[in-house]
Amino acid sequence: MTIFARLCAFKNMANEIIQNNYGDDNIRTLEGVEHIRLRPGMYIGTLGNGDDQADGIYVLLKEVVDNSIDEFSAGYGKQIQISVSDKEVSVRDFGRGIPLNSVVKAVSILNTGGKYDSKGYKKSVGLNGVGLKAVNALSSHFYVEAYRDGMCSYAEFAAGKLVHDGMKETKEKNGTYVKFIPDENLFVGYNYNIEFVESMIKNYSYLKKGLTLNLNGTAYKSENGLLDLINEKMSEEPFYAPIHIAGEDIEIVITHGSSYGENITSFVNGQNTRDGGTHLAAVREAVSKTLKEFFKTYSKKDFDPQDIRQGIIGAISIQIQEPIFANQAKTKLGSTYMWTAEIENEDGTRSSEQGPTIRSFVNDFVKTNLDNYLHMHKEIIPALQDKIVSSEKERQEISSIQKKTKERNKRSSVYNKKLRDCKYHYKDKLPAAKEELRELTSIFITEGDSASGTITKARNAETQAVFSLRGKPINSYKESRKKIAENEELNLLINALGLEEDIEDLRYNKIIVATDADDDGMHIRMLVLTFFMKYHPDLIRRGHVYILQTPLFRVKNKNTVRYCYNAEEKEAAIKELKTKVEITRFKGLGEISWDEFTGFIGKDMRLDKVRLSDEEPISDIMEFYMGKNTTERQEFIIQNLRTAQELEDVNI
Repeated sequence: MTIFARLCAFKNMANEIIQNNYGDDNIRTLEGVEHIRLRPGMYIGTLGNGDDQADGIYVLLKEVVDNSIDEFSAGYGKQIQISVSDKEVSVRDFGRGIPLNSVVKAVSILNTGGKYDSKGYKKSVGLNGVGLKAVNALSSHFYVEAYRDGMCSYAEFAAGKLVHDGMKETKEKNGTYVKFIPDENLFVGYNYNIEFVESMIKNYSYLKKGLTLNLNGTAYKSENGLLDLINEKMSEEPFYAPIHIAGEDIEIVITHGSSYGENITSFVNGQNTRDGGTHLAAVREAVSKTLKEFFKTYSKKDFDPQDIRQGIIGAISIQIQEPIFANQAKTKLGSTYMWTAEIENEDGTRSSEQGPTIRSFVNDFVKTNLDNYLHMHKEIIPALQDKIVSSEKERQEISSIQKKTKERNKRSSVYNKKLRDCKYHYKDKLPAAKEELRELTSIFITEGDSASGTITKARNAETQAVFSLRGKPINSYKESRKKIAENEELNLLINALGLEEDIEDLRYNKIIVATDADDDGMHIRMLVLTFFMKYHPDLIRRGHVYILQTPLFRVKNKNTVRYCYNAEEKEAAIKELKTKVEITRFKGLGEISWDEFTGFIGKDMRLDKVRLSDEEPISDIMEFYMGKNTTERQEFIIQNLRTAQELEDVNI
């Protein structure tokens, strides 16, 4: 029998065994919230350890607070008390309280809730009956009390399993109390970053005027809504006083600053949609269109939308019925319409009725109210026009330079040598899941032929691209935008990323800076990040920029290999492997063979997300790290120097 025939026979035999073993015992029904514990990512996105604002522990807190916010929006309870102490979190609201006989069901049985028919909650965030169930399922301890008219219904759970429940009299005011501890078996080594929590609570206060949120004894309350948000987060003097317009189901604030890019914070039903969506796209279009038409009439100027949006700072909040989000984390709005409802016809049949599109709703509101505002506040018009004219002049100069550089590079084939693209961008026709596939795309920014060659061989060519820098890029903080446009390296990088005109044209979901773990590598990393921070800060704000962590050490004996990312992991590996241990210190990416590197940039690769909060002044950060304040920076370095032993450990 040939080898091929043997393989076929083995395959048939294996299939027969699998089929024969597939019976009633293989069919399983998951009870209660078991499926959430089994597949947590489907419900809350990334688990994480609390280092990122999108990590699951913040989603759990948000799910509980969202319910309390929905009660306030429905007209019940003007205060929410929140406590975050070490691992334990509690939330107390003064709304109507969960119906007493439904407490256990409401927190432990999927597809159970009071928000499906849009009667109890007209414009709530949570509409799929999962929120509290997810918190319960993913907590090692979960406790809930509902207070209604002198009675209290309570229930206690462990890992989603009911421990005990009951009913008792109470003197507590109506409302709901939830206390939980996220399960450390799922959220390994987690800790709450109180700054992330404070940011979340502040946003709630801006969006819900009249609501007091008390976090660990500090009260947050806003009198002016989104106007307070913009005034607080601005780290620069705006060109004119912020424009604040509000109507039923919509509130918008805009102004312009001197920074590059756009910085528009967006919300839906009180939910901070960090990744934007249809409402953010609508307000960008509406503001550009309205200002374009206004200046056509006012000063006979025909401005490009790019120039109108350059340096814009703002926020939008809309209220819609039954919002559709991309995932349970609710960071991007996918809804097209303000509302969709099923109606019963006279003949007994049912049909779907839709309200206005979000695009038309926002456009109509902005067109009327922004235009009226400008006519009523003509004092801001000169400053606004000067800003747009300045952006137009700079863009035209830069565009001309970039065009010449691009043509020169094409003729010399420099571009093709520096970018090794992924196959995703070569496919003319992609499956229906194109957007999902695009989410998997990434580009590694490396330095030198050795490192880029290693990553190119190790990468997944379907979705991972590689861009190779030649030496150190220029310090963007010290240079004008014109000088940046004339720089071949950065010009080619802009082109590779697709950022010549609009951030929405970004070709890759993740931009990963991959440099050596030495002084030169760290300096190159800082120079690349400085470029992004100054000229493309939206990339960082939207969570597209990452730092690749690669192992510093390889510890092995005759039978086992361990890759270690720090001195602590190295010491643990030495203790585990015990005898005849060989230690290798990687000083550069090029020293790691491509077949080893495959494991470091696969699905489990370690990435540090580069963060930039709305409150952090970019200019101050860049001045400290990249400016001329040599003495101040030296003092900082001296105060944070590693000990001699730490340096010795790292450089073994």
